[in-house]
Amino acid sequence: MTLVNTKKMFSDALKKGYAIPAFNVCNLESAQAVAEVAGEKKVPVIIAVSEGAANYAGYDYITAIVKTAAKKYKNQIALHLDHGKSFEACKTAVDAGFTSVMFDGSALPYEENVKITKKVVNYAHKFGVTVEAELGKIIGTEDMVHSDTENFTDPDEAKDFVKRTGVDSLAISIGTAHGVNKSIKTPVIQYGVIESVHNAIPTTPLVAHGSSTVPKKWVDLILKYGGEIKKSQGISEVDIKKMAKTAICKINMDTDLRLAHTAGVRELLATHPEKFDQRDYNKAGKTYVKEQVAHAIELVEGVK
Repeated sequence: MTLVNTKKMFSDALKKGYAIPAFNVCNLESAQAVAEVAGEKKVPVIIAVSEGAANYAGYDYITAIVKTAAKKYKNQIALHLDHGKSFEACKTAVDAGFTSVMFDGSALPYEENVKITKKVVNYAHKFGVTVEAELGKIIGTEDMVHSDTENFTDPDEAKDFVKRTGVDSLAISIGTAHGVNKSIKTPVIQYGVIESVHNAIPTTPLVAHGSSTVPKKWVDLILKYGGEIKKSQGISEVDIKKMAKTAICKINMDTDLRLAHTAGVRELLATHPEKFDQRDYNKAGKTYVKEQVAHAIELVEGVK
């Protein structure tokens, strides 16, 4: 199947009460892992690439890998730019064949966020590419994203923003957090914020960023084989399941895949010191990524 945008998958998710997982990837193995598991389970999935990862791997390379993977399966796969920080980054992704882009202007003054988001929407929609934007601030650090403060999304502002920009989906601040330690505090999901924003923009799919669960099994393996991760903490699986049944149509997971891959690489190299072929340790990493992806799909889409 060819790559699709997120319009139909979000519409189906909102009607049927589940969410689409968006898995961030940055290399061949992680992209293959996501596509293979979702394809085998016959579920829609979003393969997301941050601006930093796209710069690292190359927009065209990532597109070619994901397009090749999509052809092997009959499920819906969207290729999404995550946290694009400029119009230029979003345009580069659209031109490279991405089917969905996010412009993240959440750190900008409101009017500037509106202006650039609308510009991205006008360009992307010419090519059938869907656009996500963000309102509110999500605390934590991940890749090119950082905020020391948390600012929950205002429903009235969300209504005005969607009306003026024509954006297809909206990432909102609801108590999740970016990174491996979730700002070293127990995340408290604001379900009231989800409900109030949904009531203000009932036909606009909502997105939850910073939703990795930071599984203890991967952290423990990394620590066991020489890694250093301090005070790791994630979103509870109870909350992930609960969010998936609200108006949240897309749940982003990045850290979990990084942890799983790193756990596999460290374990293989520590237990087989004679190994030096990248294929050996990247295969070990991919195996754990597939395990993590399968579990996440079960949590948000209810498919075992």
